[in-house]
Amino acid sequence: MGSRTALVEDLMERFPQVPREAVFKEDLLRGGVAFDRSALSDTADQAAGDVKPKSYFIFSFDHGTLPELGEAALRRPPEEIILTGGPYGLRRTVVSVRVNPASPYRVAADEEGLLGLYLDGKRIADVGVPPMPEYYRHTLSNGKSVMEVAPTIQWGYLIYLTVFRVCQYFGAKEECQYCDINHNWRQHKAAGRPYTGVKDVEEVLEALEIIDRYDTQKASTAYTLTGGAITKTVAGRGEADFYGRYAKAIEERFPGRWIGKVVAQALPRDDVQRFKDYGVQIYHPNYEVWDRRLFELYCPGKERYVGRDEWHKRILDSAEVFGPRNVIPNFVAGVEMAEPFGFTTVDEAIASTTEGLRFFMSHGITPRFTTWCPEPTTPLGKANPQGAPLEYHIRLLQAYRQTMDDFGLSSPPGYGPPGPGRAVFSVSSFMDSLPADERAAGTAGGVR
Repeated sequence: MGSRTALVEDLMERFPQVPREAVFKEDLLRGGVAFDRSALSDTADQAAGDVKPKSYFIFSFDHGTLPELGEAALRRPPEEIILTGGPYGLRRTVVSVRVNPASPYRVAADEEGLLGLYLDGKRIADVGVPPMPEYYRHTLSNGKSVMEVAPTIQWGYLIYLTVFRVCQYFGAKEECQYCDINHNWRQHKAAGRPYTGVKDVEEVLEALEIIDRYDTQKASTAYTLTGGAITKTVAGRGEADFYGRYAKAIEERFPGRWIGKVVAQALPRDDVQRFKDYGVQIYHPNYEVWDRRLFELYCPGKERYVGRDEWHKRILDSAEVFGPRNVIPNFVAGVEMAEPFGFTTVDEAIASTTEGLRFFMSHGITPRFTTWCPEPTTPLGKANPQGAPLEYHIRLLQAYRQTMDDFGLSSPPGYGPPGPGRAVFSVSSFMDSLPADERAAGTAGGVR
């Protein structure tokens, strides 16, 4: 293909059942977007501007380190963008911002000051940016910002509580090969940015009180408790009790206000039951990549401490605690094709990933996925700066929906509404690619 436009249009023609909004979204997520100076906020670390800035809520999700991003590191880009209109008639599409100064996609203002998305020099969509929420303008009693303690993503739908900012899988022999959580911690500390390692429970509650007070439209519907894996202890607690105590405190202070979710390792059943007892409603024991060989190579810490077979057994066991619909493991879509060990053809990669989808969906468990962003400080990011082919991502959306249909499943709870033009989940297009279903838009089945 002579241009990115030609590639995208070819895929839209070949896979017409995949919404064209999802084709552009996947390309932006896998390859990033550049920002013209005219499109950057005047906000750095303070919540004083008009645009909600990128919070770096867990990973960098950038194609360069902060020193390499230039002005985009000093004047933060928006947390997300919305695409609409243009020559392709795009419906409202929420996209997580992944900065790449070398991307063929660029957000810039026109002569009238209206933001647009440009590809190969052509304006292809209007761009909306999230307004600064009122709750970001208020600080905690200790001076910390709400954005630092309890940032919101997915256009305000989800409060993302990364309460442990590093991972105890550490070093080349343990870290997942696509994950930059530990580097992201280091780069923010090196830049002098506030980036609390272990968030205090009372700070989290105070930030949530501010959100609850000023989120008068009740746009925030769910919270996610997450952070790095705990192989020993943090603050004297193992993983289930460390993350679970935040859920317990939140549910006691704000009963029924939000759908409570936790992203943690696949833990033994007794630990999973403690999550449930603490008030967690949805459990995300992420399985990362399906293929056995790739799991062992790309997730060496998880393989060493738990092992792939035991990991999958624990996921199935957790469905007996939470109910299959409320167990939603994530995988990192695209690492299947990462050199030097990944599949060399899209056919092979899709076959492997679909095998994993069928395994879990046959048990009533609906995985979801994050589109892989090849962050440059990770081993797989360094070796694969272009990520996986766009065709892989488009065919995955097709295979994902077909597998859900095969097993009679609907979109998972806690992700907002499905359907093109309606979805708010911003780090992959799986919700954009599912049919609109009012019944699937809300809460955890059997919980609220």
